[in-house]
Amino acid sequence: MTGALRIPDELNWLHGMAGGPQWLAGLPDRLATCAARWSLRVGPPFGYGMTSLVVPADLPDGTRTVLKLQFPDAESEHEATALRRWNGEGAVRLLAHDPDLRALLVERCEPGTPLHTLPLDDALDALVGLLPRLWVPATPAPDDTPRPTQSPPDAAAGPAGQPFTTLADAVAGWTVRLPTAWERAGRPYDRRLVDLALDLLAGLADSQGEQVLVNQDLHAANVLRAEREPWLVIDPKPLVGEREFSVIPMVRGTELGHSGAAVRRRLDRLSAELGLDRERVRGWTIGQTMAWSIAGDKVFHDHIEVVRWLLGEP
Repeated sequence: MTGALRIPDELNWLHGMAGGPQWLAGLPDRLATCAARWSLRVGPPFGYGMTSLVVPADLPDGTRTVLKLQFPDAESEHEATALRRWNGEGAVRLLAHDPDLRALLVERCEPGTPLHTLPLDDALDALVGLLPRLWVPATPAPDDTPRPTQSPPDAAAGPAGQPFTTLADAVAGWTVRLPTAWERAGRPYDRRLVDLALDLLAGLADSQGEQVLVNQDLHAANVLRAEREPWLVIDPKPLVGEREFSVIPMVRGTELGHSGAAVRRRLDRLSAELGLDRERVRGWTIGQTMAWSIAGDKVFHDHIEVVRWLLGEP
């Protein structure tokens, strides 16, 4: 890439976040450091990153990759560890990682068409085939060390312990933050929805089933068409929790249609065909959707609509 780095408009909201202006100002230097370290030829940034600068990058041998420089938020902290754990099974391969720079070099999906370009039921078919491959133990067994099929330029070994935030711990944070955010946002919807979410989250967190690696950001724009496999997951935000939690982004997400009928269709099909408890999926979706319904002074009204549809309200 020649000339000054153009920061995508999608990252402008970080100017209002603590540490955001400093992170944005430091992006050109971090990009140059990574390009030199891994001998990359980088192109102009992709425009879809909301919390990361994402650029195409070619290795000296012509391998086409993606370089991702993350804003240091807690939800994406262990993305590299999750990708390393999946080792290319249903997700993009991690090729290199610099935790100090929050820099990841990953396999590029080509042609990179997102899952939401498919009709609803075709997209759900793909997801039903993909998700069980991602439900792996969070900590590899001693004889289950991930081994890449090709030598990466700089892939470090994963931590020996279990590094991921648990779903129960995440719930504890959401239940503290939601009432405060609701008050600060001017009580933008009925208090009963806040109370319902708090009750659901507490009950579900205390009664979970088997704990596996789940991705709380698995929506239809984060599953891309690829050559190595038909579809690969990108941009995971990993937690350790029960399987029912992992389909929330697909049930809620607007990418596959934003209507009561579409939301219920996704809930019914994913629950039935993945062998999940439908009421737990519904409860998790209501609870976490409410927890994510406010960010700063922004209220996501589409989230509230999803909750009302799942409650059978118009």
